[in-house]
Amino acid sequence: MIRAVLFWLLMSSAAVAQSFTGLARVDPTESRVVDTAGGIDLTLALSQIVPYRVFTLEAPERLVLDFREVNWGDLDTLDFDQAKHVTNVSFGQLRPGWSRMVLELSEPMFLNLASATVEDTDATAVVEISLQRTDAETFAGLSGAPVDPQWGDLFAAPTLQAPNYDDDTLVVVVDPGHGGIDPGAEHGGVTEADLMLTLGIEVAEALNRLDGVEAILTRVSDVFVPLNTRMTIARQNNADLLISLHADALEAGQARGGSVYTLSDKAASVAARRMAERHQRGDLIAGLDLTEQDDRVASVLMDLARAKTGPEGVRFAEVLVANLMENDVRLHRNSLRQGPLAVLNAADFASVLFEVGYLSNDRDRSILLNEDTRKPIVDALAQAVSDWLAMRGLR
Repeated sequence: MIRAVLFWLLMSSAAVAQSFTGLARVDPTESRVVDTAGGIDLTLALSQIVPYRVFTLEAPERLVLDFREVNWGDLDTLDFDQAKHVTNVSFGQLRPGWSRMVLELSEPMFLNLASATVEDTDATAVVEISLQRTDAETFAGLSGAPVDPQWGDLFAAPTLQAPNYDDDTLVVVVDPGHGGIDPGAEHGGVTEADLMLTLGIEVAEALNRLDGVEAILTRVSDVFVPLNTRMTIARQNNADLLISLHADALEAGQARGGSVYTLSDKAASVAARRMAERHQRGDLIAGLDLTEQDDRVASVLMDLARAKTGPEGVRFAEVLVANLMENDVRLHRNSLRQGPLAVLNAADFASVLFEVGYLSNDRDRSILLNEDTRKPIVDALAQAVSDWLAMRGLR
């Protein structure tokens, strides 16, 4: 049994002298995961040699593969995943220079084989992973990320320069949801991560045009940022307010329009429960170990209940909805909601999650794809921040 494979190099004797030359491309026609009599076999065909590591995580059971670096290209999850014992496959950029694939397993399995071969003729590489069924206790004992202190740097908040604004400046952190390996909702070829990044940049630019306001983005490209890191970025910048931007997609139903969420210790509706589940699923998709999160989240919720930032977040949410209505932005009939959302957990700054619409709704999607029709949303957010600043007596 293999507990984890740490940074194996895809090299043969014929390829040792060859240097890494940018991204390795996946050949989707030669890549697949299939069921076997005792588990699953995974094959990834790559265009060149590349370092990688592989390990399993529990709660739920997942297989994680990290590469430096892979261009997933035209790899399609439906064609790639031919295994009934794999319930979901996600892949994408984890950080600049690193890519990740995560397979969610239907039952506990241990790493039985992890190998790589390189074709002498063209230096293309084939990664082969084999997993065998096991019991939950054995899986737990064999699971966990490899011990590698440097790897933790990938999940640390970026090193930031000391803020160069005055103490009385209102600092607003704009958080485009999802990114990298976690694309968020997808519909009609549009991903939530890409669209919210575009909107987030527009909102930050509008806020930075306001007197006395400094806007900070949690990401400026298509990279994965863990939820705790997003809050750390806000904290390092002495944030007064965090606005997290999202857009859902439903397989069925006619949901439409925007909603603004503030924190509660329990979901107040089916929609709020769904939002909490999908919002926090990104860290699971990315392969983070979430088994020790509950106690910390519970304590933060109790802190928030005693802090002034909770009511301040509610006041901003009310101001935002009012400005959205004044700008004729489409809103859901229940436009003010509460839910146990991790990005709203921090007790030291106010925060809201703004679900700007539904990608599954043709009109919502059309509005969000066009800069001119996004402008009322951007204007409403900027005016809401200005109004909230005035209410707080900082102007």
